[in-house]
Amino acid sequence: MDYKLNVTYITFGGHVEVQKYRYLYFVIMFTAYILIICSNSTIVCIIVINKSLHEPLYIFIAAFNSVLYSTAIYPKLLIDFLSERQIISYSACLFQWFICYSLGGSEFFLLLVMAYDRYVSICKPLQYHTIMRKTTVNILLILAWLLPACQISVAPLMINNEKLCYFVLKGIICNSTLNKLQCVSSALLNIYGLIVFVITVPLPVLVILFTYTRIFIVTYRSSREVRRKAAQTCLPHLLVLINFSCLSAYDVLLARLETDFSNTVRLIMFLQLVIYHPLFNPIMYGLKMKEIYKHLKKLLMYSPRLSYSH
Repeated sequence: MDYKLNVTYITFGGHVEVQKYRYLYFVIMFTAYILIICSNSTIVCIIVINKSLHEPLYIFIAAFNSVLYSTAIYPKLLIDFLSERQIISYSACLFQWFICYSLGGSEFFLLLVMAYDRYVSICKPLQYHTIMRKTTVNILLILAWLLPACQISVAPLMINNEKLCYFVLKGIICNSTLNKLQCVSSALLNIYGLIVFVITVPLPVLVILFTYTRIFIVTYRSSREVRRKAAQTCLPHLLVLINFSCLSAYDVLLARLETDFSNTVRLIMFLQLVIYHPLFNPIMYGLKMKEIYKHLKKLLMYSPRLSYSH
């Protein structure tokens, strides 16, 4: 193979018997992609259509969806399953890495502001509308998208012109293991990546846990009705947080661990990140949050009647 071609293109080496099961993989992932788009879009549409849900919490939930994240992964993945060679250009790989990690960082930021919203709503109810004004919500949404993008963009820019000695990536998408393809590992990049990881994952998680601890202390001293309402809105957030934190920590730390996991183990963890998590979010918010579930139930009951009338 030509050296220039090797420098330009990266081969995905994490597929498990893709030649044998290519059509099975394609059907499973295509079905998952459609379900992710439909379920997440349904939650967003319900929040947009119903004015009663035009509150900060539900606006943050609408912004916290996996459609963009999945779209950055699934189309290329589906093409690879049907291709003889699973390759990607180095520049496209860097772009996919940037998109996936910046969107992942946005999810943690949105989880953080949702926790803050619940804290103000439950612990400072009289000041809620003063603190969580429309301007404040808009600023938080902009920061949720811009801050992670600015932080993550530094890493691809740093390694864009670095010389590569390896051209096979241990995975089926471009992730944090990409920097292992360099001839010489960059100490500066490793330090910067660790700082970004701490700012993006452990720090927000600790703040969120502290916030919910304060919420539980306040609700414990309140009436049973207050505790019930707090549990309805806080429990889905905590479950999503725990789920996403574990998967993100595995993905980021994978590049820093010397343990050589088998392709099967990597594939199982990858499927949890790109299938389980994007489907877990709408299920939690659609079924566990009373207001969204109420409108979802109306929509499901209305659709059969509409079809029958036609």
